[in-house]
Amino acid sequence: MTSATDARPAARRRAGKARAPRPIHVQFRTIVSPHQLNSRWGRRIYWLVLAAVIVLFTLAFVFPLYWMVTGAMKTPEEIAEMPPSLFPARPTTDAFAEAWDLFDIGTLLANTVYYALGAWLFSMAVDVTAAYALSKLRPVFGNVILGAMLATLMIPPMVILIPLYVTIVDLGLLNNPWGLWFPAAANGFNIFLLKRFFDSIPRELIEAAQIDGAGPVRVLWSVVLPVSRPILGVVSIFTIVTAFKDFVLPLLVMTDSDKMTISVGLSQTAGAVTQNQVMGGLVIAGIPMIIVFFIFQRHIMAGLTAGSIKG
Repeated sequence: MTSATDARPAARRRAGKARAPRPIHVQFRTIVSPHQLNSRWGRRIYWLVLAAVIVLFTLAFVFPLYWMVTGAMKTPEEIAEMPPSLFPARPTTDAFAEAWDLFDIGTLLANTVYYALGAWLFSMAVDVTAAYALSKLRPVFGNVILGAMLATLMIPPMVILIPLYVTIVDLGLLNNPWGLWFPAAANGFNIFLLKRFFDSIPRELIEAAQIDGAGPVRVLWSVVLPVSRPILGVVSIFTIVTAFKDFVLPLLVMTDSDKMTISVGLSQTAGAVTQNQVMGGLVIAGIPMIIVFFIFQRHIMAGLTAGSIKG
């Protein structure tokens, strides 16, 4: 007869066998299975498709820039040729110097930089404080206010253009930089980006500063802003680029020729010059934003993903 002492090890062995983990079978639900992808022909087809997609997308984005630069190096007769040629027969850079003088690009660029910097300063002051209040101060109906701001992103800009213009006229802001700076500050997308980043800042940092006697403004200046440089850089880039390339609102607000932005100034004079001179002016106008992109391209993605993961 089996004793109770002998039965306990057998029971433990049976329990151990019952608790043994089962092997996990991973199922790949893709168009191409990993086995086919790792085969010789699978790797070749994969790299061929990848190279084709990269080349096509590169051409789609780079070819307009190439066409604009080479068009400025052609003569007006070459531009009018049908079918058009991909390479200028006798490339020349005279159109760039002519466009600089004919369009008065120096003045237009100075105006645009002035408006863009003002829009950036005013937008940062409004958007940062609004996002900080919604994220850390948590006012009454804060979520409702944020939802209303995000709802404005669903409205096409052309729908509110006429009410915005009427408001600017009623306030007497025509040919006034504030007519461009006030609308630039009301940006729900920037507020949303900033709030998401501020939400990821540990609450302990805020509480430690408050224990030391810091008020809300001091906490924003000494705690929140120093750790928010990535998202501040992204919002700054978006604001400056938007102000630099904006066309419709500066066309309506800045009607004096000596106060126009570069996009408006080029369009107003384009009918009186040749096409290669227009393209030369467009190339010069696009150089500042291309430089800004190449300098800050890493900060764009870093700032967009900085507040997306908590922990």
